[in-house]
Amino acid sequence: MLARRSLEKVPEYFKLNNFRVIDERRWNARGELVTLSEAKINVDVGGKNVLTVAEGNGPVNALDNALRKALVPVFRQLRDLHLVDYKVRILDSSFGTEAQTRVMIESAADGKHWTTVGVSTNVIDASYNALHDSLTYKLFCDGAKV
Repeated sequence: MLARRSLEKVPEYFKLNNFRVIDERRWNARGELVTLSEAKINVDVGGKNVLTVAEGNGPVNALDNALRKALVPVFRQLRDLHLVDYKVRILDSSFGTEAQTRVMIESAADGKHWTTVGVSTNVIDASYNALHDSLTYKLFCDGAKV
């Protein structure tokens, strides 16, 4: 993807306008400690501006759910794509919690597996970058039209 992008050979299937991810950790009415994740995403897809909100089991899952909610109506082939593995690495530990993070997402669909990478000082942003490339790679391999 990186090489193809540098040659301007990767179509822009969707364009991120913005996203917001919220995590809430609280005691519920039954006295149980619960953590809730919610993502709102605003993307341009198929010539339309689409705003979606979704919950998930953690911020990355919520972001993935919101993004797919916006994309699947246009790109049906994304329904079967699923996350196989998710890894986070700190690139320079001398910066502590301000360090750059590398997120690797292994995805699968139709019996094929691939790995994408996102890098940022913000772990959610790095996750979005890897997720974006995973979805784009699937659409590119399927010959999807913009």
